[in-house]
Amino acid sequence: MHKSTEWTVLVIRVDRQEVTAVPSYGSARTRRRAALAAGVGNFMEWFDFAVYGFFAPTMGKVFFPDSSATVGLLSSLAVFGVAFFFRPIGGLVLGSLGDRRGRRFALSVSVVMMGATTTLIAALPSYQTAGMLAPVLLVVLRCLQGFSAGGEWTGSAAYLLEMTPGNRRGVYGSVISATAALATVAGSFSALVVESLVGADSLVSWGWRIPFLAAAPLALAGLYVRLRLAETPVFEELKAQGKVADKPLRSAGRKDLKPVLLTLAIAAVQGLGFYYLATYVVNYLSETVDLSRTTSLQLSAAGLLVYTALCPVAGAVSDRLGRRRVNLAGSVGYIVLGLPAFVLMGRGDVASVLLGMLLLIVPQSLVSVTTVVMLVELFPAATRSSGSATGFNIALAFVAGPGPFVASAIASATGSSVWPASYLVVVALVATVFLARHLPETAGRDIGAGDRPAEPDLVGEAR
Repeated sequence: MHKSTEWTVLVIRVDRQEVTAVPSYGSARTRRRAALAAGVGNFMEWFDFAVYGFFAPTMGKVFFPDSSATVGLLSSLAVFGVAFFFRPIGGLVLGSLGDRRGRRFALSVSVVMMGATTTLIAALPSYQTAGMLAPVLLVVLRCLQGFSAGGEWTGSAAYLLEMTPGNRRGVYGSVISATAALATVAGSFSALVVESLVGADSLVSWGWRIPFLAAAPLALAGLYVRLRLAETPVFEELKAQGKVADKPLRSAGRKDLKPVLLTLAIAAVQGLGFYYLATYVVNYLSETVDLSRTTSLQLSAAGLLVYTALCPVAGAVSDRLGRRRVNLAGSVGYIVLGLPAFVLMGRGDVASVLLGMLLLIVPQSLVSVTTVVMLVELFPAATRSSGSATGFNIALAFVAGPGPFVASAIASATGSSVWPASYLVVVALVATVFLARHLPETAGRDIGAGDRPAEPDLVGEAR
C-alpha cells in the first residue's frame, strides 16, 4: 500500500571516512501530510480542553444539580482534573504501543479513542434523567479522554519528527505547539458563540452539547489522514534490524532514567506555562482583575494567536542555535519576567494586559517548541514513545495540570494580582537549576535506530 523506505547516504563521521546509510525523509509533501496528521489529533485534544473548561459552570448544573452553584462548579472542575491523573497511564500504554506496533498505529488508536469519548460526552444523560449514573459516566469518559491524551502529544512528536530532517525539526515541531493554541482559541470561541445564541435554559438542557459533537467529524478526519500515512523511516529501520523492543517500558525504566528526568523538568515548565496562558489568564482577568468575561476571552485569544505565530520562529531559532540554549533562555525568561507580567496584567487596561501576556508568550514559545523536539532527540528510537510519554505526562499530571488551581488559590489567599505568578516562577527556577547542570545539546543528533542517540559530532544530516 505504501511506498517502501528509500535509503541514501546522509551521515558521515568526521574522525573516520566511514559512510553510514540512513533512511531519507521523503518529499516536502510527505512531511506536510505528517504535520497535518500530527496537528489534527493535537487540535482535538486541546479543543476539548477549552470547551470543557468554558462549560464547567453549566456542566455543574447538568450533572450535580442538587449542589449549590459553587459546589457544582467545583465538582465539575474536579471531574475535569481527573483526566490529568490518567494521562501517565495512557502515556505508558500508548507509548509502549508506539514502540512495539509503530508510531502510526498508536496515533490512530489515540485519535479514535479521543474522538469517541468526546462525542459520547455530548450524548450523556443529565442527572435529572439518570441520577447518579450521569456523573459516574462523565467521570469514566473523562478518564478515557485523559488516557488517550497521554499518548497524543508525545506520539505526535515522535511520528512527525522521525519524518523530518534534523535541520528542520524545530520548525516542524512547532506545529504541535501552535495547534494547541489554535484549538484553545477555537474551543473557547465556539463555546462563546453557543452561549450567546442559546438561551440560558436551552444551554443547560442541550446547548452545551454542540461543541462536543464537533469531535466526531474531527476524529474521522484525523483517522482518515493518519491511516493514509506510511510508518516512519526510523520505525521501519528498527524492524529491519530486529531492534523493536518487546518490553519498551522495562527498557526505558532501566536505561533511560536521566532522559525521563530531563523530560519531566522541561515538560513541567512547558506545560505549566501553557496552562497559565490557555486557562488561568482568562479566569485571572475576569475574577482578579474584574474585566468582563467576553473581554477577558478576547484578550486571551489575541495573546494565544500571537503565541501561535511565534512558535515557528522559536523552532527556526532552535534549529540554528540549538535546543539547550533556547530552552534555558525560555525558562530564565519565566523567572525574570513572570512577576512583571502579572504586574502589567493586573493594571487592567488593554495595552498593559497585552504587554503582560507578551512577557509570558515569548518564553513559552521558546520552551514549548524545544520541549517537543527534545521529546524525540533525548531518547533512543526503540524506547522513544514510552520514555518520553512517561516523563512528559508525570509532569503534566502532578506539576503543570494543577497550575491554574494553585494560582487561583494563591490569588484568593493573598488578595494579590501579582503573586499568582509565584508558582510558575518557582517551578521554572527549580527546573532551570537542574537543566543548566544536566541538559545536553540535542540538536543535530541522529535519531535513527541506533541503541543510543548519536551525539552531534556527525555532519551532513546534522545541522
